[in-house]
Amino acid sequence: MADHTPDTAHAEDGQPTAARLRKLPTRLMSLAAIQSDRLVNEALARADARKWHYAVLATLGEFGAVSQAELSSRTGIYRSDMVAVVNELAERRLLERSPDPADRRRNVITITRQGRARLRRLDELLTAAEDAVFAPLTAPEREQLTRLLTRLVDHHGRPM
Repeated sequence: MADHTPDTAHAEDGQPTAARLRKLPTRLMSLAAIQSDRLVNEALARADARKWHYAVLATLGEFGAVSQAELSSRTGIYRSDMVAVVNELAERRLLERSPDPADRRRNVITITRQGRARLRRLDELLTAAEDAVFAPLTAPEREQLTRLLTRLVDHHGRPM
């Protein structure tokens, strides 16, 4: 018996989606990622922030002062893009950039007190966005999904 349930991610035109498409985990993961990304970006935009801002602040908040190159490596942000992100956050006084005493050619990036306050605010916004994204899931299901996604990411070699 064919499953004729419409694909709710694309039901605005009322046309059903093929059952084999609705059952592809990779497609479902992509659709969920698109929806999740939209909600997270909207939440951060309301606070005049972007995901890269959060990644940099969260990394500095957890690991302390690091070189700009190490920050790029830890966050997965290309070095050329990292310069712009660091510049934006430095202009907002959320981080400080200073020469590395061990190697004056490198910069050491440090989160400021304002940066820590901003990080706490962004954590709150992201918690609310995640609650919206995962609203249909119970707490144990969210934990299970996180474990499964972590295994996939780890398996495919993208460091978190």
